[in-house]
Amino acid sequence: MKHVVSVSIGSSRRDHKAEVEILGEEFLVERIGTDGDMDRAVAMIRELDGKVDAFGLGGMDMYIWAGKRRYTIRDSKRFSAAAQRTPLVDGSGLKNTLERKVVSFLQTDLGMDLKNHRVLLVAAVDRFGMAEALASAGCDMVIGDLMFGLGVPIPLRSLGALNAVARIAAPLAVQLPFHLLYPTGSKQEQSNNRFGKYYEWADIIAGDYLFIANHMPEDMGGKIIVTNTVTEDDIAAMRQRGVKTLITSTPNIGGRSFGTNVVEALLVALLGKPLDKIMPEDYFDILETVNFIPRVEQLQS
Repeated sequence: MKHVVSVSIGSSRRDHKAEVEILGEEFLVERIGTDGDMDRAVAMIRELDGKVDAFGLGGMDMYIWAGKRRYTIRDSKRFSAAAQRTPLVDGSGLKNTLERKVVSFLQTDLGMDLKNHRVLLVAAVDRFGMAEALASAGCDMVIGDLMFGLGVPIPLRSLGALNAVARIAAPLAVQLPFHLLYPTGSKQEQSNNRFGKYYEWADIIAGDYLFIANHMPEDMGGKIIVTNTVTEDDIAAMRQRGVKTLITSTPNIGGRSFGTNVVEALLVALLGKPLDKIMPEDYFDILETVNFIPRVEQLQS
């Protein structure tokens, strides 16, 4: 049995374990949170290095993207340095594949005409593939990177605006301690409604679920959420607030949708190649073979 471990700096309350069969291979998949403790997460990766088949890095990204430019987050270098023998991925290899596919799934499989739909994308630098696909579909977008990532109350209205801001802000932002960019540990349980008017404006709220949840208003009646990592408690909270439809880019595995870092780690373990030998077309090909399709749940009766 292959063993995939997602070591996350997020809350341990979201931990999960599941066994799954993919293309005839048995996998044990674990998500282990360290409640914001980066030292503990690095130590765990170092301890398990060479003993598991692939690591997912959860709760943080190794890179952010804007157009064709990739910026390495300084704090992530500690994690990649700890994984000397076991491949470690953060999901970014799939975000240009799997998350583009979820937009085409909305159009072809669910029959949604996305043109002029109002979309709040809470952050695009960690989901640039989804952002480009939504823009190509003709959506009217508010891009929330400055608001949700840096707390600056300025909405961006186009990928061109995001690129212009990223060229200036990204080289500086990736040098900041990661907890200033993204909720970690107990901060994942906190919420405020500072940007509620953009939720009210949007038909579809898309992107990282913790960003979405941290700012989600009480009234989400009729909204569609397109995201990734959700637990049963998350689904209950969305249902209570009136969310109409939940769509996750990753499939249901053992009762929850794991993050893209876990799915990428599964695919890396299946491919059995060194990371530097895996090309984007390898991900496209194996995704077609595995036939991972988005999870769709209608939350209101």
